[in-house]
This record gives sequence, C-alpha cells and structure tokens, in this order.
Amino acid sequence: MKKIIIILAFLLAFQNGSAQLFTNEKVANNIDNIDQKRLSWGYFLGFNQYDFKFNYNEDLKDILVDDSFGFHLGLVGDMRINDFMNLRLEPGVFFTTRNLRYDESYFNGTEFNDADLLREVKSTYIHVPLLLKISTKRINNFKPFILGGFSTALNLSSNQDNPDDNSSGEFRMKKGTFFYELGFGIDLYLLYFKFTPSIRAIFAFNDEIIRDTDPNSPWTGNIAKMQTRGVFINFTFQ
Repeated sequence: MKKIIIILAFLLAFQNGSAQLFTNEKVANNIDNIDQKRLSWGYFLGFNQYDFKFNYNEDLKDILVDDSFGFHLGLVGDMRINDFMNLRLEPGVFFTTRNLRYDESYFNGTEFNDADLLREVKSTYIHVPLLLKISTKRINNFKPFILGGFSTALNLSSNQDNPDDNSSGEFRMKKGTFFYELGFGIDLYLLYFKFTPSIRAIFAFNDEIIRDTDPNSPWTGNIAKMQTRGVFINFTFQ
C-alpha cells in the first residue's frame, strides 16, 4: 500500500509540473532567481526504508529484516557556493520499524517460543546531515544533481539505558549513530516554488547493538557488528 502511495505521489508531481517542465522557455517569475540567493530555505517530507547489515561470529543462518516503510519530515537550509555546488543542512525527524526474525538454530540447546524468534525494533531518529549538492546546468525548468555527505542521528527509541535486555523482550541499540550518505535527484522549477524529488542511501559507520548480559545470548551473542543502512525518498519544497 505504501509503495502505491509513493508511485501516486510521483505521478501527481509529474502531472502538475510536466506542462512547465518540458516547455522551451523557463518559468518566468521569482523562481528564476532562487538559485542565485546566498541562502535559501525549505522543507521536506518523504518515506524511508531502514535495514541492518550484520557481521557474525559464527556461520549461522542470517537474521532476516522485514521490509517496511517509515515516514519522515524536516527542514532544509541551503547555502550557495557557486552555480553548480551548494552546501545543505537537512535536519529531520524519522520514524521507522524493523522486525528481526531469528532462525531456530540460534536457540540450539535452549528453550524458546515463537515470540523469541521475533524482535520489533522501533526507532525515532533526529537525523542531521551535512551534504554537498553538485548540479548540472539548468535545462529549461529542471536541473539534475547528485549529493553526498555525512550525518549523525540520535535514536530516541534506542533503549540504551534500559536495564532489561532480550531475556525480558527488550532489544537495545546505541543512541548515537554516524553515517555517510549518497544520492541523486532533480530540481523542478514550477510556477511558485522549486520542487525536488530525490533518492538517498545512508550507511552507518559504527556498531549500534548493545549486547545482552549473557555473552551467549541467542539474540546478540553471534552478532559481531550491526549497522544501519537505509533508503530515503524525499520530496523537497523551496
């Protein structure tokens, strides 16, 4: 259902902007000089899909992460460097849920039930990236770009300070995470504002898992490293 909503959002944006986008002339109004401003502002909203990359101590079956979409929104601060490069700060709030599914082999020799094979990991991130946007020359009413940079995130739902661990049903993560990010998109110059759909991938640097008290815990004992990765679909308005 959420995938259908994303497709419909893209189609709606295309329908509203296509008449202006492919005309032989640029949109003639105040939007023409937005790229010449030293500082500009906006906001974004969109969808996200978070995942985990696992490294293991022993060769057991992979921990599976169910696909699910989350929602996010935030603000944009853009500083023009020159005609082709911009420095962007995009703080936002991101909501997501990841379901981890363990194979029965993780519980070899110990009693377990169906609930032990599933861990729901809900996360609310305050995500702050600093990005360099590199654009082509504007072509009529659109301008493609790539971007990349670094970010940090504070996970408000990490359970880091919770004394209970997986033996009590609590999966714990570290509060702070650092990422590098890569993406691409296109600026669409509409009649009254600039609309920018974009796709961005993020990859964590640090290990995020907090291990259970028991070093042989079936939930954390075989995990050498757990790192977030994800994909963002953003719709930005400036």
